[in-house]
Amino acid sequence: MIVAAAAESRLYQAALSVRELLCNGPELGIQIPRPLGHGPSRFIPEKEILQVGTEDVRLHTVFADALAVGHLDNITLVMAFHPQYLESFLKTQHYLLQMDGPLPLHFRHYIGIMAAARHQCSYLVNLHVNDFLHVGGDPKWLNGLENAPLKLQNLGELNKMLAHRPWLIAKEHIEKVLKTGEHNSWSLAELIHAMVLLTHYHSLASFTFGCGISPKIHCAGDHSFQTSSVGGYCICDIANGNHRAEEIPSPTGNTPAADSSCEVEALMEKMRRLQESREEEEASQEEMATRFEKEKRESMLVMSSEEEESVPSRDVSRHFEDTSYGYKNFSRRGMQVPTFRVQDYSWEDHGFSLVNRLYPDVGQLLDEKFHIAYNLTYNTMAMHTDVDTSMLRRAIWNYIHCMFGIRYDDYDYGEINQLLDRSFKIYIKTVVCSPEKTTRRMYDGFWRQFKHSEKVHVNLLLMEARMQAALLYALRAITHYMT
Repeated sequence: MIVAAAAESRLYQAALSVRELLCNGPELGIQIPRPLGHGPSRFIPEKEILQVGTEDVRLHTVFADALAVGHLDNITLVMAFHPQYLESFLKTQHYLLQMDGPLPLHFRHYIGIMAAARHQCSYLVNLHVNDFLHVGGDPKWLNGLENAPLKLQNLGELNKMLAHRPWLIAKEHIEKVLKTGEHNSWSLAELIHAMVLLTHYHSLASFTFGCGISPKIHCAGDHSFQTSSVGGYCICDIANGNHRAEEIPSPTGNTPAADSSCEVEALMEKMRRLQESREEEEASQEEMATRFEKEKRESMLVMSSEEEESVPSRDVSRHFEDTSYGYKNFSRRGMQVPTFRVQDYSWEDHGFSLVNRLYPDVGQLLDEKFHIAYNLTYNTMAMHTDVDTSMLRRAIWNYIHCMFGIRYDDYDYGEINQLLDRSFKIYIKTVVCSPEKTTRRMYDGFWRQFKHSEKVHVNLLLMEARMQAALLYALRAITHYMT
């Protein structure tokens, strides 16, 4: 952890200067970046985001640290509802992109572009085009994946499977990347770094669409995001679902308040009854397995019909191959994927140590980030306080892993249908599996009486559960290759 400690020390020193600038800049006639337009999110009122943590010293420190190493982008501003998580997220992302590691800096940003493009996430693609050029990346690579080195092109297969069907990754795919030729082969350490980056940006695309992050960066005086054109490639004009005409704003809670309040009360009552039944009687292992299979089958029937299939624009699709490849249910006619049992390969017992061994400190950073997202709670539900939300958080996390074919033997999957209604399941599956199809109506349609900060927390859970699920499949394949 010596490298990480040194990085934190440098961040702290830089942050001191930034804090001084933030305090004294206006008096010195210096223009400080401020959000413009309609705010960082299309789903959340701007005034709610800008009022977050006005008295929170910790959040001020996190913002100052973010400015010290780059910029305050829209994702950071929305994540600020949860400063403890944001601090861990920024620390991890900074380490992956800028600190010592197996991959050169321009490769890291290009992999970010490749990953974000798979979900047509122009916001993240824009961000990393700027950063790629800033660290000396070759502008020609931005004309299409075929212009990038063969070594990066060889990541294309893993990129698409990790984004859409990670359960298909096998040791043969790992071997193919590691043994492609003397100059184009990946080392195990490089591949781990690339896998973490790919899953990080696939899942961050889920958060971006799930929270309706505004597709353009609007900051006065923020020269990090000036429009640039490289070889006819205008980074401000990439098309995706987020740049379409703004949907007519509709406040969360567009049904009568009494009805929404009843929904909250009903959910809390279900939690109470489930807790009582847990204490009275525990289901057998056979029954638990049956309930998992039932929930897994039902999860395949949850589909969003609101959006038609979207065809990625050339600006985005140039960064990946096989544009027709997308999410498909992991178990469908003519194809049966074995259940991934967590006791056979878990993050805690297997994945964490593999990552930390090949890419020191990153396993620890990821573990902290997973842990914070999973355990984060303020003991509130909508207007209620002093509520134990652990049952609800676990249902959300395990439902996502269930959609990926991952089973926890000690969990009763019958709880999921009790706690997560259909509109919420549609939202979860869309955000996790096809985030580019997420709509304002889906966001408004679940947990209608809950606060926006609680919905952002849901998106943190979706993002981290998705990342861990994809990583588990990838790391298990690497372990099989190594043994």
